[in-house]
Amino acid sequence: MSSSLEQRVLDAVDLDEIVADLAELVAIPSVGGSRAEAEVQTWCADRLRSLDFEVDHWRVNLAELTAQPGFPGQEVERDEASGCVGVLGGTSSDPALVFCGHTDVVPPGDLDRWPDRDPYTVRADGDVLAGRGTCDMKGGLAAVFGAVSALRRAGVRPARPLAVHTVVGEEDGGLGAFATLRRGHRGQACVLAEPSSGTIVAANGGSLTFRLEVTGHSTHGSTRTRGVNAVEKLAELLPALRDLEARRNANPDPLLAHLDVPYPLSVGSVRAGDWASTVPDLAVAEGRYGVRLDEDLDTARKEFTDAVEHACARDTWLRENPVRVTWPGGTFASGRLPAGHDLLNSTVGAVQDAGGPPPPVLGAPYGTDLRLYAAAGVPTLQFGPGDIEYAHSHDEHVTRGELEHTARTYALLALRRCGAA
Repeated sequence: MSSSLEQRVLDAVDLDEIVADLAELVAIPSVGGSRAEAEVQTWCADRLRSLDFEVDHWRVNLAELTAQPGFPGQEVERDEASGCVGVLGGTSSDPALVFCGHTDVVPPGDLDRWPDRDPYTVRADGDVLAGRGTCDMKGGLAAVFGAVSALRRAGVRPARPLAVHTVVGEEDGGLGAFATLRRGHRGQACVLAEPSSGTIVAANGGSLTFRLEVTGHSTHGSTRTRGVNAVEKLAELLPALRDLEARRNANPDPLLAHLDVPYPLSVGSVRAGDWASTVPDLAVAEGRYGVRLDEDLDTARKEFTDAVEHACARDTWLRENPVRVTWPGGTFASGRLPAGHDLLNSTVGAVQDAGGPPPPVLGAPYGTDLRLYAAAGVPTLQFGPGDIEYAHSHDEHVTRGELEHTARTYALLALRRCGAA
C-alpha cells in the first residue's frame, strides 16, 4: 500500500506533460549516425537541468572510445556523439537508482507508409500515440522525465542520489552506454526504460551480426552448367544454419522458455550478381545470430563457424572454396539481473502499487544496454511502456495508459530506493 507521501507523488504525475515531452522528443529525427543524435542529447540535458539535476553533458571522443577494449561495435558511421547524465539529490557519488534510456531511433523506412510521409510528428488516435520512437524508446524517456517531475511537484528531493542516463547508439551496438560507463557513471541499480509489454525483463539473450561470403564461378547464363552459381551454393548452406538454430534452442534458460525461438538465427540481407545473364561468382549474406544466456561470445562464434565448415565439407565445390565467415557490426553479449537482487521485488511492488497487475518476470531474445550495465557491475532490469512488437515498425506506437502507469511506477521506485530528504 502507498503512504500519504507516495500518494501525493502519484497524484502529481501529469500525463499531459509526459505527452508533450514525448512529442518534442519524437520531433527530433535522431536516427543512428545522424547529427540529430547530438541534438536530442542537448534536449535531454536541458530538460534535466529544468528538473534541478546536476548535468554532465559531454562530447564523446569517438576515436579514443572505439579503440578501447570491449568496445561493442557500431553499424553506422558517426562524425560525433555525446553523452548526458543527470544526478539529483543526496551527498554520495553512487546513485541509489539509475534510469537509463537511449535517444537514437532506427530509420523510418518507406515514407509512403507514414501519414503525410512524416514519421516524426506524434499522432493521437484516442489512447494511442504513434510516431517513430514513441515505443522504442522515447516513450520510456518521457515517462522518466514525468516521474522526476512528479517528485519535484510533490516537494520531494531524493535523500540518496537519483541518476538519469540518456545514451546514443543503442540500436547499433551500445556505444553511448559504453561511453557513459567508461566515464565513471555508475549506480547501485538501474532500470532501462525499454518497452517491455507489461513484463519485467530480467535477462537478455545476445546477438552477433554475421557475414557469409560464398564464392562461385562466373560464366554466361546460357552456359550455366559450366559455372558455379554462388547463390545456389548459399542456398545449400541454409539448412545447416537452420539445424544449428534448432540445436542451440533445444534447452533454453527458464527465463526464455516462453519464447518459440529464444535464440533466433536469421539471414537479413543477400547481395549477389551484377548482370542478369551472368552466373554470379559471389554471394554475400548477412544476418543475426542469437547468443545464449551466459554464453561466451567466442564460444558462440566458434559453434557458428564450425557448422559452416561442416556444411562446406559435404560439398565438392565448397570443400575447395570454403565460405568466408566474418563478424561485422555491433556485439551484443547476453546479460541478466543477478538472482535474488532486491531491485526485482522493488520493481514488482512499484508496478502493482502504481495500479498495474502483477508483472511476469521474463527474459527477452534481443540485446539491449542491459548487458553493458550488468557487465560493469550495475544490477539492471527493463521495464517500460510499449510493446516490442511495434518497435521499428511503421505502426510504432505507445498508449497514454502505458505512459502514465510507467511514470507512476518510476516515481514510486525512485522514492522508495532513494528516499526523501
